[in-house]
Amino acid sequence: METTTTNFLLAGVGGQGTLLASDIVAEVGLHTGLDVKKSEVHGMSQRGGAVTSHVRWGTRVASPLCEMGKVDFFIAQEMLEALRWLAYLKPGGTIVLNKQRWVPISTTYGQDIYPAEEHVMATVSGRAGKVLALDAIAISEELGNRRAANSVLLGALSTHLDTAVEEWLAVIEKNVPQKHKEVNRQCFLAGREGDWSYKK
Repeated sequence: METTTTNFLLAGVGGQGTLLASDIVAEVGLHTGLDVKKSEVHGMSQRGGAVTSHVRWGTRVASPLCEMGKVDFFIAQEMLEALRWLAYLKPGGTIVLNKQRWVPISTTYGQDIYPAEEHVMATVSGRAGKVLALDAIAISEELGNRRAANSVLLGALSTHLDTAVEEWLAVIEKNVPQKHKEVNRQCFLAGREGDWSYKK
């Protein structure tokens, strides 16, 4: 029997909720009856260090790690991290990009230069078949809690997957504190409703 696998890579920096978002993606896959594997790396995440997580859905998944150039959906929670991990996205894949700049110390006190937004967008659109670019922080702040920005990104992602809205909402509500359930619900739906397609 032919096996099919969908590969997700989530990347951000400490404090953005990357690992929570990857838990939600993995659990949605389980809810739909798929085999799911997940792996994460979060070195100095509490100090704003890089955080990545691989999630794989399929009829039968052997390894939790996505191969470079094989990721179907890349959720980048910060623009520099989008460039750092872009090689994992398969040519023609989909990137959900949060247009946030989290400037590292090396660019603040050193000689490194944070890339311009125009450079980031040109680079990612040169590889991806579809770029969904949105300011998830601004959207979540307007709805009441900037820490729910990852729910905005998951909402945008969900529109490109054959999964029920109810599955996503049930998993999100299960994984966030009671007092944040409603704002995360609103943020997820806001992510679904916008047209975030980047026009080259």
